[in-house]
Amino acid sequence: MNKEARQFRQLYLSIAPHRFHFLKFILEGYDGLAILSSVDGKTGTVRLRYPVDSEGLLFEVLSALAPGLNKYVIS
Repeated sequence: MNKEARQFRQLYLSIAPHRFHFLKFILEGYDGLAILSSVDGKTGTVRLRYPVDSEGLLFEVLSALAPGLNKYVIS
């Protein structure tokens, strides 16, 4: 399937605002996995746009990163 015909989905997440750049850096390491955009920098709301065929890998990566992206750190 060519890139122009790919279908994309959106996912909204709430992360710790100071973790935005970390998440962006990690996602850039997976070429074409997802595009991260800030919706509200103060609340940490972000939007991920990703190709449908990358959903499985994206959710694996997000699951692995989730503890470090939490808004609230429990110690």
